[in-house]
Amino acid sequence: MNLQHEAISGSTYSERRYGLNFGWTFAFFLSFVYIGGAGCVPEAPTRTEPPAAEEEQGYVEYGYTVVAEYPHDTDAFTQGLEFHDGYLYEGTGLRGRSSLRKVDLYTGEVLQYHALDNRYFGEGITIFDDRIYQLTWTSNTGFVYDLESFELLDTFSYPTEGWGLTQDGERLIMSDGTDQLYFLNPYTYERIGSIHVHDDYGPVDKINELEFIDGKVYANIWKQDLLVIINPESGQVVGKVHLDGLLTPRERLRVDVLNGIAWDEIEERLFVTGKLWPKLFKIQLVELD
Repeated sequence: MNLQHEAISGSTYSERRYGLNFGWTFAFFLSFVYIGGAGCVPEAPTRTEPPAAEEEQGYVEYGYTVVAEYPHDTDAFTQGLEFHDGYLYEGTGLRGRSSLRKVDLYTGEVLQYHALDNRYFGEGITIFDDRIYQLTWTSNTGFVYDLESFELLDTFSYPTEGWGLTQDGERLIMSDGTDQLYFLNPYTYERIGSIHVHDDYGPVDKINELEFIDGKVYANIWKQDLLVIINPESGQVVGKVHLDGLLTPRERLRVDVLNGIAWDEIEERLFVTGKLWPKLFKIQLVELD
C-alpha cells in the first residue's frame, strides 16, 4: 500500500551527475605524447558510469495537513509509538515513569499498562510476530513482551544506546541517536547489518523514533519538528517532512519535543505526537514546491 499524499507540485530535486570532460582529456593526451615521446604514452582514461545501486541525489520535501486530532496523555513522555489492530501502543520514558501502554486512539484512555523498573529509561517500541519489543536508553537492555498480556518473555542486550525501533517484516531496525541504523535478528537479537543515514550534504544524526512505511523508514530527528524518510538499503534520505506548527505557542510552553510516529497499514493513516503533548495528530503529507 502506498502512503497517500497530495501533490502540489511535481518538481523534485534532480539527479546530479558528474562526468569527465573529454575534450580537455584528449588535448592533455596529445600534449603528453608530444612532450614525453612514444615510450611515455599513458593509458587512455576510461569513463565509468556510476554503479547501478547508487542512489539518486536530492529528496522530496513535504508539509502536512491535519486530518484529525485525538487526546494524548500529557504525562506520557513518548519514546515509541505503534498502531496495531485498532489500538495505539506507546512506550514512554523518564526514570521512575517509563512504561508500556495500550491506548484507545479516540479517547486517549490507557487500557493496559506495564511499568518498567525505576532504573530503566524506556525508549522505542515495535511489534513483531505477536510480541512487543522495547528498548532502554543507556542500560543496554531490551525487553520482549507478549502482545496480549504484556508478560515479559525475554530480554536482550546491545552495545549502544537505545533510541528508536521498528521492523520491516524480517528484521528489527534500531537507532541510537547517531547517523546509524542497525538491523537485528528478531529471534536471536544478533546484529546482522547497519547503514549510515545521509542526505546530499553529509551524515544525518540524532535519529530518534522510527516507523517502517511502504518500504521506507520514517524517523524523528531529535529536537527538530522534522521527519526524514530513509531508504533502508542505502541510508539515503529520500524525503523530509516539515511538521512546524502542530501545537500552538501556548501549548509548546508545557511540552517536550516532537517524537512518535505510527502507521495504520489497513486504513493508511499516519499519526504523530510528541513527549508530554496534549494531542496526537492524524496528518496527510503535502508535497512542497
